[in-house]
Amino acid sequence: MFDKELIKLIGGNRKYVIYVVLLMILGMLGNIGITASICWAVYLLIEGAEALTYIYPAICAVVAIIVRYAASRCTGDLKDVLGRRVKKDLRERTYDKILKLGVRSTDGMSMAGLTQVSMEGIEQLDLYYSAYLPQFFYSMIAPLILFFICVGIDWRTSLVLLACVPLIPVSIVAVSKYAKKVFAKYWGKYTSMGDGFLDSVQGLKELKIFDADDARHKKMNENAEEFRKITMKVLVMQLASTTIMDLVAFGGAGAGIALSVVGLMNGWLQPAAALFLILVAVEFFLPLRSLGSAFHVAMNGASAGKKIIALLASEEPVWGESELKCARLALENVTFSYDGKRDALKNVTMNFPQRGMTAIVGRSGCGKSTVVNMLTGARRPNEGNVLAGGDDIKTLSRQSYYSHIASVSYNTYIFNDTVRANFELAKKDVSDGEIWSALDKVNLSDFIRENGGLEKVITEDANNVSGGQKQRLALAVNLVADKDVYIFDEATSNIDIESEAVIMKNVVEMSREKSVIVISHRLENVVPADNIYYMENGEVRESGTHASLMERGGGYAKLYAAQKELEEGYKSCAGAPLKTAAEVRA
Repeated sequence: MFDKELIKLIGGNRKYVIYVVLLMILGMLGNIGITASICWAVYLLIEGAEALTYIYPAICAVVAIIVRYAASRCTGDLKDVLGRRVKKDLRERTYDKILKLGVRSTDGMSMAGLTQVSMEGIEQLDLYYSAYLPQFFYSMIAPLILFFICVGIDWRTSLVLLACVPLIPVSIVAVSKYAKKVFAKYWGKYTSMGDGFLDSVQGLKELKIFDADDARHKKMNENAEEFRKITMKVLVMQLASTTIMDLVAFGGAGAGIALSVVGLMNGWLQPAAALFLILVAVEFFLPLRSLGSAFHVAMNGASAGKKIIALLASEEPVWGESELKCARLALENVTFSYDGKRDALKNVTMNFPQRGMTAIVGRSGCGKSTVVNMLTGARRPNEGNVLAGGDDIKTLSRQSYYSHIASVSYNTYIFNDTVRANFELAKKDVSDGEIWSALDKVNLSDFIRENGGLEKVITEDANNVSGGQKQRLALAVNLVADKDVYIFDEATSNIDIESEAVIMKNVVEMSREKSVIVISHRLENVVPADNIYYMENGEVRESGTHASLMERGGGYAKLYAAQKELEEGYKSCAGAPLKTAAEVRA
């Protein structure tokens, strides 16, 4: 199981693999030295040599033992170094890759799958690089070295032993075709089970409310059973491959030993030479036998490695090195498709001035969120340009571009940390005064003071505050960042009316000095906008102020009127006296 892509993955750490292989060869030569010293002593015994003569093989044996011990210790230490360096390097590269992907998510990989690959997957690769890979090269070299040592003693036995050695790789190749499929399914079932578990834990409240926890429990048991079955297949495959390799290894060693005995009986081998070949015969097969034992490690590591390679090969947004001079954003004839079949944006042109409020509205699926992806750099257009100050953003440095832009959405993340720490992420040297000022603007200062102050810890996913408070806190954090461009992507979704009013009040105030871009389903929020882009099917159909669009009587006016009618109907229903269930049935 040798994969060039996996070898490239470790980069400069390849030298440690070479060092380990050389130390393993040195250890093998130490073993040969011990064997040769024993055979030398036997030869002296047969020849009836003087007692003082035995000191020479004894000295050789001591030196060989020291070499063998030192090589073994150094090999173990170096494997440990190799494993730690590989893990450190791969984790850094994985983390850096996620950072380079930036605001774009990792396509085709869930959060649970990403976690498993970047953690346990790298652990499996550690074993591949530190255990399997050195053993692979060593097992290819060792039989050749032993052959050249033994061929001078007896070429017949040496040829038989060397000829039997390739039978082990043949058996490994035969097993690998089946093993690849098994291990691919193994990792697929493993990540699928992790996804299901995480999904069930996150949705536990809903499962309880809908009384669906028992059904989900059964489904999780089914996933666990599927994983158990694929795990058993892996174990059966390992056991079968080990049995086959044992038969080949012991059979080949037995053939070499038998030929050595025949040579001794027929007189073409001396007793000491025959003993040496008998003792060395097993050494021909041990390296490849160990390689076969580590084969399942290689397959597991290779399966994980493929996923890591796919992650590292993910297309990154293109950035340059220029500095952003003017935060005036624009889309110029932008066309984009997610799948290459249907265009999410079609020849879209939009301008966002340095000051003022620009709104993007339309029905779900019209392309609003895709425009946000373009402006935040998460995606690059298939045709056209995304401009900042007249320059294509792909010519700008990522740090320079993001230092001028803030994005607040319906799911803006608040970290599981103190209130102060969340503000310090936006501005490292932020003062308490600036924090309280921002909290005042969003009507959160009293709540924070009464609940622990700036040292109040926000729990995971901001579960210890309401949805409206979370959105207002996200806005306050972005206010202290003091950016030139603020993008509000459905920032008032699923929150109370009071929080919505607070957020929109701040948005309007900010638009006097900043470039504010608002994406909203609720058209009442965009009435104050200086310019409104109305989209349908990925195209800009209308643009202008609210008043001008209403006068035109087009798609925007119809959508606004429909929403207004629904809201008025809701208000009238809410103001009417409630009927009892019996009255409704009557």
